Amino acid sequence: MAGYEYVSPEQLAGFDKYKYSAVDTNPLSLYVMHPFWNTIVKVFPTWLAPNLITFSGFLLVVFNFLLMAYFDPDFYASAPGHKHVPDWVWIVVGILNFVAYTLDGVDGKQARRTNSSTPLGELFDHGLDSWSCVYFVVTVYSIFGRGSTGVSVFVLYLLLWVVLFSFILSHWEKYNTGILFLPWGYDISQVTISFVYIVTAVVGVEAWYEPFLFNFLYRDLFTTMIIGCALCVTLPMSLLNFFRSYKNNTLKHNSVYEAMVPLFSPCLLFLLSTAWILWSPSDILEIHPRIFYFMVGTAFANITCQLIVCQMSSTRCPTLNWLLVPLFLVVLVVNLGVSSYIESIILYTLTTAFTLAHIHYGVRVVKQLSSHFQIYPFSLRKPNSD
Repeated sequence: MAGYEYVSPEQLAGFDKYKYSAVDTNPLSLYVMHPFWNTIVKVFPTWLAPNLITFSGFLLVVFNFLLMAYFDPDFYASAPGHKHVPDWVWIVVGILNFVAYTLDGVDGKQARRTNSSTPLGELFDHGLDSWSCVYFVVTVYSIFGRGSTGVSVFVLYLLLWVVLFSFILSHWEKYNTGILFLPWGYDISQVTISFVYIVTAVVGVEAWYEPFLFNFLYRDLFTTMIIGCALCVTLPMSLLNFFRSYKNNTLKHNSVYEAMVPLFSPCLLFLLSTAWILWSPSDILEIHPRIFYFMVGTAFANITCQLIVCQMSSTRCPTLNWLLVPLFLVVLVVNLGVSSYIESIILYTLTTAFTLAHIHYGVRVVKQLSSHFQIYPFSLRKPNSD
């Protein structure tokens, strides 16, 4: 498996023909963030590789996730009567979240500034973004937690899926239209999340216990914003862009079946993971919510990365992701009845396997494309210049 090549010769040929095409209509992004990023990118030296900026931002997101996991492992720290997360942690997480968001915004500008834009850079950026979804959502959960003033772990699981489907919709659009319509929700959520982290440090988590309006709690506002953004902004805009392409006869896939193929695996992942939760004899989500979220988010990231490879190379997306096979077997075993200890072992084993498989996939794809384009992933030097 060490030298396994995930990208086929047909896909490599497709990457050679690829041209970036994206549309950003978000006012916050256009009139506030892009001018800010245009200023920030000038600080970076011209020898700094864009992918190194991208990866640094991703590592900050992972660090936030691990830091919050240490201080709030079971999502009870924000509940009344429990030891709260220290104020300095909220400040650190808020600052690092905004820095990570900024790095994600300037990496492409650095690529154009250094004349080093490649399909690998876009794949690297969006591939890491797909994995960042679970880190973002789970870290934010600690603000409210699952106490009496928070939301249940199952509600958060459903909210996680709202975010995941919102993310993949953009790449499903591009798979069918050839154009990446950047979602509005991302920029708004990142700025808001960073601000809320800092506010939490100033006012304390107790401030979120109070009603926001009448009997409408802040947790309800949090839930409503996520669902509302998905249903009222992301989904309608995705469908509108899809039907515009259909009307203009510019769809890349003419049949409904082929157009919907990229959504089969994420939908099956949702069904299988939900079945596990509902059939779990030991209520696995209540016992290990953080690990379960991470398992789902990692499998989703692998599915999304394969979709991104296919849409960038103009090749057919696989109908089924192989990671769903062991998950299907696990659901069958769990349905037959296992002890709480065995089920926990199964979850940790599957999560480890998914993580290693996804890292292997990412490393091999990056190496393959780096070799194909004759570049280094984290350096602007050319291999033949050594």
